[in-house]
Amino acid sequence: MVVILSFMVVLAGFAGWWLLRQGIASKPWLEVGIPADAGWTAPLPRPTARLGLAAFLVVAGSLFALLVSAYVMRMGMTDWRPLPMPVVLWFSTGLLALSSVALHTTVIAARRGELDGIRSGLLAAGVSALAFLAGQLLAWRELAEAGYFAASNPAGAFFGLVTAIHGLHMLGGLVALWRITARACAIPMGSAPQAVGALRLGVELCATYWHFLLLVWLVLFSLLMRWADELIEICRGLVT
Repeated sequence: MVVILSFMVVLAGFAGWWLLRQGIASKPWLEVGIPADAGWTAPLPRPTARLGLAAFLVVAGSLFALLVSAYVMRMGMTDWRPLPMPVVLWFSTGLLALSSVALHTTVIAARRGELDGIRSGLLAAGVSALAFLAGQLLAWRELAEAGYFAASNPAGAFFGLVTAIHGLHMLGGLVALWRITARACAIPMGSAPQAVGALRLGVELCATYWHFLLLVWLVLFSLLMRWADELIEICRGLVT
């Protein structure tokens, strides 16, 4: 239970920090502004897409928290047989981290108005994400050939469930990533800075979503690799 609460606290802290960066806590009615006749223009409101992504991350985070809770409770039963984790999961984890780093560099390039940097970063992130999904499929195949997905082994069923749900979230992110990549590739070189600047919001949203998926996967990976077993046993002792 403590593990689940810690996971929720981390997600809530991540969402709160991100919302504060978007200016959600600002109080414009308390600000002393310059009269309108002096030529001052009020700042534009924050894009609703940011708030929409924040709401989606809260819902997705709750879903993964429930999955982690069910996983922890189920692994304490007598019929649970731990799975040997395929080595390819280490490589796929590194690929997802690489994809997240690539999108972070893309955000920097978008803020600088560097079209080449945006294109290369988006392509690197997309290729790394596809390679991550390919690694997950290879892990599924290895475990299936070894017979660990039998109906009598709940560990195999949970492995398939958590990796499949995370993979579906990755596929949804890839759709958004493909759209912003297509927009970036359609902009001719030497275009006005406004055309490049229009990509910034989409790039930043993709990067935030990718960082979230990386955080969730690291939590799932630690559970699958049984690194948190001792912590889980301590939490059970505290609860009981």
